[in-house]
Amino acid sequence: MTRTATMHGAPLPLAGEELHAGAKAPEFVLQKMGKNGLENVSLEDYKGKTLLLSVVPSLDTGVCATQTRTFNQRAAQLPDNVAVLTVSMDLPFAQKRFCGVENVEKLECASDHLSGEFGRAYGVYIEGGALERILARAVFVVDPQGVVKHAEYVAEIADEPNYDAALAAVN
Repeated sequence: MTRTATMHGAPLPLAGEELHAGAKAPEFVLQKMGKNGLENVSLEDYKGKTLLLSVVPSLDTGVCATQTRTFNQRAAQLPDNVAVLTVSMDLPFAQKRFCGVENVEKLECASDHLSGEFGRAYGVYIEGGALERILARAVFVVDPQGVVKHAEYVAEIADEPNYDAALAAVN
């Protein structure tokens, strides 16, 4: 049976398996804008830290912008051993522009635009239909040992995630 998310009630097929708490977090390589241009970022870069992964379809939409701004605000209250990474298929240049305009400074953004491998590994890659090559909305918390502590797949892409549940898993 194909896993799906919905967009205003219309089903969207998702590629990859659903992750659950207790699973080993899949490795990934994403791209972000660094001081010297494009840089790769991987799960290994966060080893020893708790990592909150905020996955959004596109930063240029209202709910995704709200989700990113909310986690940015809440990240200011998190300890130094916690990192927050927003992941989308937006190009790294667009992510940097968004963060600059919105004063997003407490979290990083990274892009799965090259291959969609993050999306498939984390079970959020929309495969087929009008929104193909977009990631479904989700939140994951990965502990310092690389184990998933929290996984929320937001069933309706137009809805916001449960911020409090994700942040409770961080602590």
